[in-house]
Formats: sequence, structure tokens, C-alpha cells
Amino acid sequence: MNELRTFEDLECWKACRELRIFAAKVCKGLPKEEEYRLKDQILRSARSTTANIAEGYGRFHYQENIQYCRHARGSAYEVWDHFITGADENLIAEAALSECQILVEKSVQLLNGYIRYLSLPPSLPPTNFTWKGGPS
Repeated sequence: MNELRTFEDLECWKACRELRIFAAKVCKGLPKEEEYRLKDQILRSARSTTANIAEGYGRFHYQENIQYCRHARGSAYEVWDHFITGADENLIAEAALSECQILVEKSVQLLNGYIRYLSLPPSLPPTNFTWKGGPS
């Protein structure tokens, strides 16, 4: 297992980054009238996923880090809800909605694993832990 040096080494951050980049790509195809409506909401929530993980990582306290990861998880679900709204209003293709769902589920799974890891008592080292799926 590689040693963590920055938040960029976290698998959950990498997954949320993938979601953020995908969301930005889809937003480029939204109509101009959605510039300050749906597009802005999607971009803000997608950016919030990685930003919250980074901020929590920088707090250097497990409980604060967990709270920021919970915010990131909520933001990931918010992205998905905005994609559902866009699909319901025929602004986002069903294929993009399906891809978003996959990316959100992956991000949330990794965030849940990281939160579980951070919740372990400091005296109990993790066993069989991998950054890609959390504690076994």
C-alpha cells in the first residue's frame, strides 16, 4: 500500500474528481438559458465533492475530517439529483444520467469506506484495509 502524502492520494478524492470532470463536460452541452440555473447548481455541487475532501484532510482531526467527507457525500448525491432534474426536463441525455449514477455510486462507496476507516479507534490499526473499498 502506498503512503498517503496529500488528499490527492485518496481514492475517494480521485473518484469525486472523475465525477466533477464528467459533470463539467456535460454542463458544456446545456443550453445558454441554464447558465445560471441548472448548470451552476451542477458545477457547484460537483466542485464541492473534492473541495470538502481536501478541506477535511487539511483539518488533521479525525472527527472534522469525517464531517467534511459526509458533506462531500451529500454533494455527490446532489450532483445526481441535478442530473435527474436535467433528464426529467430533457436537458441531459439518459446515457449521461446513467454514467453520473455510476460515478456517484463509486464516489459514495469510497467515501463510506474512508469514513469507516477514520472512525476506527486510534488504538486499533486497520486490518485488511484498502483505500479502494474501505475496511473489510
